[in-house]
Amino acid sequence: MLMHTIAFLFPGQGSQSVGMGRELAAMYPVAEQTFEEADSALGYTISKLCFEGPEQKLKLTEITQPAILTVSVAVFRVLREKGIAPAYVAGHSVGEYAAHVAAGTLEFSDAVRVARNRGRYMQEAVPLGQGAMAAILGMAPGDVRSVCLDAAQEEIVEPANNNSPEQVVISGHAAAVQRAAELAKERGAKKAVMLQVSAPFHCSLLKPAQDRLEQDLNAIEFYDPEVPVIANIDGEPRTNAAEARDALIRQATGAVQWERSMARLISLGIDVFVEAGPGKVLCGLMRQIDRSKLCLSVQDEASLQKTMNELEPRHTEPG
Repeated sequence: MLMHTIAFLFPGQGSQSVGMGRELAAMYPVAEQTFEEADSALGYTISKLCFEGPEQKLKLTEITQPAILTVSVAVFRVLREKGIAPAYVAGHSVGEYAAHVAAGTLEFSDAVRVARNRGRYMQEAVPLGQGAMAAILGMAPGDVRSVCLDAAQEEIVEPANNNSPEQVVISGHAAAVQRAAELAKERGAKKAVMLQVSAPFHCSLLKPAQDRLEQDLNAIEFYDPEVPVIANIDGEPRTNAAEARDALIRQATGAVQWERSMARLISLGIDVFVEAGPGKVLCGLMRQIDRSKLCLSVQDEASLQKTMNELEPRHTEPG
């Protein structure tokens, strides 16, 4: 029998959409319970915002981050109930918190509160309009770094997400990001797209947010992960509580090394990736990283059944 080794991937900010998680919560008590836990931990009905919107409110960073986390954990718990277990987990930006909930490193109620605070701290670190992000498409990561150095002019602009061989997102002061985007196009990038974001994530401008987040993360209990968690900061597995906490702290200002993380998982023998949570962004990136790997997304009943049909009875337990 053909056996698969599975990694679960958890999406980050930008994957949210009104209605996310509603169908699974209606069909699976374990998903409904996840939303109830989040509502209780946060003190407001984030479930209603996920299911009904409004979209503008769901886009607020301090709501988006716990909302995506909640949907991702609900999907994970449904998959676990169906007997699909990962050998490794990874998450993009705030998705790394969902990965740690899935691995047993963090209690869900703690993670959802920290995700809310993380969003708030990031928003408050840089006044609205002063920071920006842009996606640079079709340019080698080393060339993007050179563009950032040349465009900075004593401001900050840095690679923030090394997403795939074809996509690097940059972050920093708004004017510097704009200069870098123009310079990238001049130097041969296929495209440079300014992103609709409310803060310049994953760059050194977020140091004030990282300092506040560090206090929150030091105040909650971390456990040794039950399965290794690939960290954004360097694409390497985290297998104990102290390392896991440190990686989450450093992640706030550090670039998301997503391409490196996926390459590491492939080197560890992963041949099936399951994106657990809203959207299909991470499966899209996997096509740019390694088209030969199967990437399945689960966010509703239809995608759950499709994934079950692809995997059963061939999935493997970790270990």
